[in-house]
Amino acid sequence: MRGVATGPIPYMERTRDYYAALGYHSPYAWAHYDDTPFQRLRQPLARTRITLVTTAAPYQPDKGPQGAGAPYNAAAKFYTVYSGNTARDHDLRIAHVAIDRDNTSMEDSGTWFPLPLLRRHALTGRLLLAQRFHGFPTNRSQRHTLGIDAPELLARCVADGAGAALLVANCPVCHQSLALAARHLETHGISTVLLGCARDIVEHCGVPRFLFSDFPLGNAAGRPHDLPSQETTLDLALTMLVSANAARSTVQSPLRWGADDAWKLDYANAGRLTADEIGHLHAKHEAARLTARGLRAAVLQSD
Repeated sequence: MRGVATGPIPYMERTRDYYAALGYHSPYAWAHYDDTPFQRLRQPLARTRITLVTTAAPYQPDKGPQGAGAPYNAAAKFYTVYSGNTARDHDLRIAHVAIDRDNTSMEDSGTWFPLPLLRRHALTGRLLLAQRFHGFPTNRSQRHTLGIDAPELLARCVADGAGAALLVANCPVCHQSLALAARHLETHGISTVLLGCARDIVEHCGVPRFLFSDFPLGNAAGRPHDLPSQETTLDLALTMLVSANAARSTVQSPLRWGADDAWKLDYANAGRLTADEIGHLHAKHEAARLTARGLRAAVLQSD
């Protein structure tokens, strides 16, 4: 595998090499489009009702570890779009996604779910906040995302009168799922900004507006326990809604994760794994895959 540059992590290459090392030799085909929809805000930001779209899952106390430092937990995933009241706080967690657990504490939900900050902006009159936020499933099946999940998300946004959406991604597949969702919303008249940390995946798919933070996965809304960082990130996203004038607009946050880029060596780096580690990881992935497949089948059958 090629060395890690100081630029963004090449997640598509990194995950391809990682899963090949674990014995999965059919590389995943990431979504890609030549054309990208674009919808300008139809009203000034102060009169635009904005919703928040997340891939974080509601905490389920009966589903095992999901708190700070928890390992990947397939049982904590969700498989259908859900919604919640924006007027109150929610306990959403990201233990079910393939975030950067070596460099992310998972202690501060402000890094992946900026609802309290959005409420603050609504109180100042900068924007209108939709009555509901929406949870969007992380789904490797692009057909399912486009055919079922994205239309359901659109229907809920329309029902709430949302004119814009901020979509906050976590894991690599989260970035693709939300990129597809943003494209679908934009095609149907709802302006979007995707906040993420996996630049190659989002730009390969093609989205209207992308706010890129060069941070470890799981921190698309700012650094943990750093309110000014989170405020800056949200402000950049809201500014993009107004200022972007063409599709595939990318703004890179000026914020840095730390003094150097050493953290970029960690995520899914097959070149740093021993044979014993590869065997252990393969067993873990297989167990998680079977758990997720069983849960997904049960949910779809109940629908």
